[in-house]
Amino acid sequence: MIETGRLQASSKVGISRLLRRGTRFVKTEVLKGVMIGAGYFAAHQAEAWQRMPGVELAAVADLQPGRAEQFAARWRIARGYTAAEEMLERERPDFVDIVTRPPSHLALVRAAAERGIHIICQKPMAPTREECMEMVRVAAAKDVRLMIHENWRWQPWFREVKRLLELGLFGQPFYAGYVMRNGDGRGAEPYPAQPYFREMGRLLIDEMVVHFLDTFRFLLGEINSIYCRLRRLNPVIKGEDCALAQLEFASGAQGLIDANRFSGRAFPGGTFGDFTLEGERARIRATPEGELWLTEYGRDEVAHEFVISTRGYKGDSVRAAQGHYLSCLRSGTRCESEGEEYLKTVAAVHACYASAETGQVVSLV
Repeated sequence: MIETGRLQASSKVGISRLLRRGTRFVKTEVLKGVMIGAGYFAAHQAEAWQRMPGVELAAVADLQPGRAEQFAARWRIARGYTAAEEMLERERPDFVDIVTRPPSHLALVRAAAERGIHIICQKPMAPTREECMEMVRVAAAKDVRLMIHENWRWQPWFREVKRLLELGLFGQPFYAGYVMRNGDGRGAEPYPAQPYFREMGRLLIDEMVVHFLDTFRFLLGEINSIYCRLRRLNPVIKGEDCALAQLEFASGAQGLIDANRFSGRAFPGGTFGDFTLEGERARIRATPEGELWLTEYGRDEVAHEFVISTRGYKGDSVRAAQGHYLSCLRSGTRCESEGEEYLKTVAAVHACYASAETGQVVSLV
């Protein structure tokens, strides 16, 4: 078994010292925000920001000439910039929402932190674990917040499963499983919505399974070890598009992630797959459409009714996540995906790759 816990623990010591004032908050009635990145997913975030009270989205920057201006006109944003640093310098916002590709994140976090601007940053956090840890250190050293935009755990079906878990409905959980089949990765021109996926050396775990790992942590607690096998089914891409990962949690529960972006239909519903959680007294499953079906052992399976928003992205999870980040900026409380906390999800991602490369179980403790 490969052990990664010692490296993780030693790296965290310096970060924890810097985070002694990590609950800084913003007192203004209306928070001024800006965005960096005007691509595919940025539209979901801009749409959610525009429906939220107490926030003004003042500007957007994108390296591609003209794209920021087009994005600004579409989403009623006052100004568009080509240079992110120029925007940060001129606008001096309360926070920046970074929605760019991972290789740019560290430099952009540094640029914002140096100006005392709080940061929301899209996942994947950065290409390497060292860069991820440096992002946390940079923000902490300048006493600004670094919050990672991880919206999957904010999907209403997973929030409802968490609520039922906390009520004790399932008893002690012993298993969680996720089966994803997404067919947008087939053919000579896969991933039409995000074609740069084709050139990524690390794909499925970094871009998709990271959501499942973080959601499993949200529901079942910390992961002790991971055994993972990876494959590339479509030869025209560089990275992996098929994964099978077995997880062991600190609680003793086990998990299984069985995912590919090849054999299903493109974008299969809200959950991208089928989720199951089993406990001592009951089990629950989420369908690709986000419906929940509950089985109390000894009884028939029944539909579990709960509220699902039909607006926004996947049950309005982007708006829910962004509302949480704003609330934390106002109150100074730690958010669920504070940069330091999200390093645990990053460690699980890198453990998947380490396990696949060595053929061994990787320990996270």
